[in-house]
Amino acid sequence: MDLESVKKALEKGGEYGPLVDELPPRFFEPFICYGIKVVLVERGRLIATFKVPPRLVNSGNFLHGGATAALVDIVGSVVIHTVGAPSSGVSVEINVSYLDAAFLHEEVEIEAKCLRVGKTIAVVSVELRKKETGKIIAQGRHTKYLLVPLPSKL
Repeated sequence: MDLESVKKALEKGGEYGPLVDELPPRFFEPFICYGIKVVLVERGRLIATFKVPPRLVNSGNFLHGGATAALVDIVGSVVIHTVGAPSSGVSVEINVSYLDAAFLHEEVEIEAKCLRVGKTIAVVSVELRKKETGKIIAQGRHTKYLLVPLPSKL
C-alpha cells in the first residue's frame, strides 16, 4: 500500500463522516454497552451477558477488537464500585488477549473480578466467553489509578 493510501485509510469518514460531528457528547459508553444485561453483581465480581449487535462488528462480521477492549475498560471500571470505591479512577494500563471470535448475534458472557483494590490502585480481570460453550473469546486485565482527593490548602 502506498503512503497516500495509508493516509486515506486512516482519515476516511465514508458514508458516516458527516454524522460523526453530530453525535452527542459522551455517546461512547452507551454505544458500546446498550443491550448488556447484568446477571450477577456481588462484592468484587460482576457477570453480564449481551448478544453481539451489528454496530459492534468488524468487516468479518464478528465482535470488533476495539469494542472488546472498550468492554474490558467499561465493565472493568464498573466492578471496582462493587467493593465500595467512590471512584473508578483513570486507566493506567489495559491488556487484552484475543483468543476466539464472537459472531454477530452470538450471546456473550462477561465476567469481571476485582483482583486488588487498594487506596490508589485497582487491578481487575475481565473475561468474555461464548455463553453457549464457555469458550474464552478474550481475557483482559485493567489497572486503574483511583483518584485520591487532595487535601485543601485553606
